[in-house]
Amino acid sequence: MPLFLLSDPLELHILTQLRNKNTDQINFRKGLVRLGRLIGYAVANTLDYEIIDVETPLGVKTKGVKISDLENVIIINILRAATPLVEGLLKAFPAARQGVVTAKRRETEEKEPPKEMEVDIFYEKIPYIRESIDNVIIADPMIATASTMIKVIDKVIKNKPKRVYIASVITSQYGLKRIFELYPDIYLFTISIDPELNTKGYILPGLGDAGDRSFG
Repeated sequence: MPLFLLSDPLELHILTQLRNKNTDQINFRKGLVRLGRLIGYAVANTLDYEIIDVETPLGVKTKGVKISDLENVIIINILRAATPLVEGLLKAFPAARQGVVTAKRRETEEKEPPKEMEVDIFYEKIPYIRESIDNVIIADPMIATASTMIKVIDKVIKNKPKRVYIASVITSQYGLKRIFELYPDIYLFTISIDPELNTKGYILPGLGDAGDRSFG
């Protein structure tokens, strides 16, 4: 179960700003961008690399590291909430190809927290995934029941990428459990694992609706 919980002070400082109900739209969006960059660097550290020879300007030869997979990255943006997160990821992967999925869950309220949500996908454009070569990063800041994420993962894994990554800010315990039960080999990066869902399927304590807080 490749779970990466990024909980250094800087990441938690930014997350605290995002959780704060008084953080305005501009600073909320900036916070997501910053976390996207930090998650991107963490993902980059798990990609395949090789040891190479390099010569410095002083004529000295030494050993170095080349991350050979930096050119083999696809980032999928689950619109619209993931857009600032993807902006940050692109700082780490400027050569990444990009895909988009426009999805909306059907809002309901139950007596108990929902086990899954009905999700409508209105549009998708995913680049060609090269089998056993491309590393696909699926970005969504909030993973509640994981219903949207599971739909997108299903579309991606049919093409047999080298690895599939999830980049999120907050993941619910329930959503985490669902994902790893279905896809035990997926790489999930998140800043926080929150304990609960409310009766509308929102994460608690969470940070509200990331899309609305980013774009109004």
